[in-house]
Amino acid sequence: MSNMKDALGRTIDYMRISITDRCNLRCKYCMPYGVECVPRWDILSLEEIQAVGICAAGLGIRHIKVTGGEPLVRRDCCQLVKQLKSTPGIEKVTITTNGVLLERYLDDLAEAGIDGINISLDTLDRDLYQRITGTDALGTVMEAVRRACAMPVSVKINAVSIDFSQMEEDCGECPAGNQDGWQQMVELAREYPVDVRFIEMMPIGYGKNFKTINHRELLEEMVKAYPRMEEDDQVHGFGPAVYYRIPGFKGSIGLISAIHGKFCSDCNRVRLTSQGYLKPCLCYEDGVDLRRILRKGQERPEEEGHYRWPYAGCPSDEGLQRELRKAMEQAVLCKPAAHCFERPGQITEAHNMIAIGG
Repeated sequence: MSNMKDALGRTIDYMRISITDRCNLRCKYCMPYGVECVPRWDILSLEEIQAVGICAAGLGIRHIKVTGGEPLVRRDCCQLVKQLKSTPGIEKVTITTNGVLLERYLDDLAEAGIDGINISLDTLDRDLYQRITGTDALGTVMEAVRRACAMPVSVKINAVSIDFSQMEEDCGECPAGNQDGWQQMVELAREYPVDVRFIEMMPIGYGKNFKTINHRELLEEMVKAYPRMEEDDQVHGFGPAVYYRIPGFKGSIGLISAIHGKFCSDCNRVRLTSQGYLKPCLCYEDGVDLRRILRKGQERPEEEGHYRWPYAGCPSDEGLQRELRKAMEQAVLCKPAAHCFERPGQITEAHNMIAIGG
């Protein structure tokens, strides 16, 4: 079983695959109203994603996270999960979702072999949730959380650490947000066997307009509220979260601190956008266009529609796989030593997160 290493010797075994730039929510820091999606033809087909997955597995990718946009708005999402899961060499396939459609697809995801479900949820305050997302769907998401926790898969809650009082100019008086809201989120881990993870906002796209909460300060507040909290050294996944346990809780608390706890020296990931661009680092625009290889210069059709796989060869075609392998290896070798989120002026990635993938 091969391993893929970058120029600094870091093992790259984790790939995040965005399968759509569309979403059924309009979160202010990600995809507010007015953001335009790309034509459907520009989005990779199921077969194209499968081809990239086969190549990635051959290079040493072992863990795949399916993201969006909102991946469950794509009707073949569960079919794609099943195909990725059945790819030789891929050990774990997980998904990140906002949870609005999750309950509808839980059984299909289970049948497809999903290993873990991450649910993006920033607040348990119904009014604040609606102000953030543009939708009154908190009850629907919480029901999905309850059902997912009853399944034999790992469940994580992802909460972006934002000072939501910034939203006051846009929407009038807002609840306290993360002033007390973080403790409500923490308490989910008392009731459910979930990992509640707080994620520092990265200054990409609309996220540049929001100030992240410093996780060093947040951890200090947590320790004051839960003085018996201690580090949890169990393996919870394949990402950079640092975990803590609180006695009596069914789940754990995680902190993903890209700004105030830089983890680039241990970075093990690459990202594939829904348009087929492979990015070795979120911070920079550098990468390689795999869609160009997959489509061999085919022109956009006059009529709008999904792209259709045109080749007689299957996604594992040897010639196609050789080309993909060469391009992916080159992208990984060019992976930078570290991001520069703490120096926003040096960030070269200009796309919104919805175009890059969560």
